[in-house]
This record gives sequence, C-alpha cells and structure tokens, in this order.
Amino acid sequence: MNTISQPSPVVIRHRWRTAPIAIRILSIALSAVAIPGNAQDVTTGRLETAAVVREVARLERLYDGTVEAVNQGTVSAQTTGRIAEVLYDVNDYVKAGAPIVRFTDVEQQAVLGQAEASLKEATARQLEARQEYRRASDLYVSGAVSKQGLDQARAARDATVARVKAAQSAVESAKQGVEYTLVRAPYAGIVTERLAEVGESVTVGTPLMSGLSLEQLRVVVDLPQQVMTLVRANREATVLTDEGRVSSTEVTIFPFADTTTNTFRVRANLPTGQFGLYPGMFVKVAFGIGESERLLIPSTAVLRRSEVTAVYVVSDTGNVRLRQVRIGNNFADRIEVLAGLVEGERVAVRPVLAAMQAKSSGVPDRVK
Repeated sequence: MNTISQPSPVVIRHRWRTAPIAIRILSIALSAVAIPGNAQDVTTGRLETAAVVREVARLERLYDGTVEAVNQGTVSAQTTGRIAEVLYDVNDYVKAGAPIVRFTDVEQQAVLGQAEASLKEATARQLEARQEYRRASDLYVSGAVSKQGLDQARAARDATVARVKAAQSAVESAKQGVEYTLVRAPYAGIVTERLAEVGESVTVGTPLMSGLSLEQLRVVVDLPQQVMTLVRANREATVLTDEGRVSSTEVTIFPFADTTTNTFRVRANLPTGQFGLYPGMFVKVAFGIGESERLLIPSTAVLRRSEVTAVYVVSDTGNVRLRQVRIGNNFADRIEVLAGLVEGERVAVRPVLAAMQAKSSGVPDRVK
C-alpha cells in the first residue's frame, strides 16, 4: 500500500563541482543538441515557461489488483450428438455469433421431420373439425341435430385447435434442437482452451470450448477494512498502466468481508478498450480517499535520464538553471512535484530549448 500525499516543498541545491556525474552529463548533452527551427527564439529570450502552481487534487492510496475479463466462460453442449467439426483453436479470435463447433444432426433432423408431419396432420384435422362444426350448426338451426350433437362438434373443433398448438410447439422445439447442433460464440473474444475433439460423442452439459473477451476488462482488488469507509464514500478508482491512467467507469464493492483475510473485494470496471492490459496481469489501482494540495507542472518540462529527474528553472531576469526534482503521479498533461520546486517559480516547457538558451547566453548550467 502506498499513500500519495503532498509533502512540504524542499529546494534541492548543489554546487556544480559536487553534482552527480549523471547530472553534469545530462546538461552537457542537452547543450550540444542542434535545435531545428528559428534560432532567434533561443537567443532573444523568448522562452515558453509555465508557473509552478499549487492546486487541490484528490488524495489517493495505491493497491495491487488483478486484471480479469468481464466476459469469460466455457461453452457447453446443449444437445446430444457426435462432434463433426471444431472450427477454432486456442488463441484464435472469434467474432460474436460465429459458429465454433458443429455436431452431426441426423437425429435432430429426424425429430424435426416427425414434428412437421404431426403439425400437418393436426392442421388437416382442425380444418375437418371446423367444417363439421359448421354443418352441425346449420342442422341444429333446422332441428335436424340435437343440442348434444352440436356440443360434440364444438368440442371436437376445440380439441383440434389445442392439437395444432401442441404440434407447433413440437416443431419449434425440434428446430431448436437442430440449431443446438451448431454451437455459436456468445461474444467476441479469444479462445483460451479447446475441450473437445472431432469424433467425440457428447451429451448435454459437456464442455466444448473456453474463451474470454479483451474488449471489456475490469480490475479486482482486495482492500483492507480500514479504508473501506473512505472508498465507499468516494467510489473513485484509477488504474495505472504503461499507457497512462485509466479511470474506472464503475466501482462495485462487495457487501461482506472475506473471513480469512478480513478484506473487501472491489471490482473496478474499465472503459471499452484494451489499454495494454490482459487478464491475469498485476496492476496498481489508485483509490480516491479525499483531497490534498499538490504542486503541478507540465509533464513536458521534466527531463529523465537514467536515475536523474530535473527541470530548467527560469528566473524573473531570464536566467536558466538546471535543477533536480522529485516527482509524483501524472494528472492528464501535468505532473506532481514532491520536492525541488516551490510555488510561483517558473519552469521551461521545452527543456532542450532552455538548454540552448543557457548556452547562448554564456551562463553555464548550474545544478541547484
């Protein structure tokens, strides 16, 4: 667990003769870079700067989480039969609704044919019963048929209606049985495991193929009970990736703690996309637990060379000095400064141009 907070600003000052060798090499290398474009912008002092500002930002705590796919599972057989074809293998990409396994369908087609024949018979008997009822109604009006005869004709007609509905249901069921012989992917994703082979006889419930979708991901984190009140109040989570910070679209907190670890499980759903993440990866997740003040500067102003992190500080008179700093987290296009700068100072947004201006002014870089 890491807590990101704002310490008191500390200015780091060193003499050039005692500065780390890496700092001096960094300064010399930058001053030797040839800058394309208009050289007048370097020599006339027109250097773009940004102020070091203190702003209120959220206070975060970092925890380890595990990436998992929202859509993942195993497709099983929904009918009995023999596997005729397996259309995909491990690591293949499958589109949603694409056939993945095909069964032989001789038995299912036979059942369907029988059901359709029964439906035709029931429909013919229904037509005949309707005609009988109409004749009985006409004869009843003329007195040639008794009331009992009319009731029997009506009952026979109603019975054929029920038989037709039953036959129609049997046809639909048989069609579904035929459809089950062609197994389709429930969602787009990657095949992770192939569990059946061609020629195998399977029954209902036999696992066939496992897969997962990389389009919808989430991160699962087990949080200690000490921070659950703050996390519930804010419900903000940000996943730290190699591509930057990804804000969660939804935070789900389990309403009970694990009896062994006394931790609460939290799920942080991510926006649609991959963000360089894969199921099973470990990532850092930042949970908002309040607010604090931070010193922020543009991310482009920071130089990173090996273990050295520095910025060019520009004074009110235009003097440029290289200064080592300690930085924190990124916030969009800005970065937090933990030490090395104070509020109100100005830093060069384009450090390479700042190095050229320092050289052209004849003032050697001094690491403070």
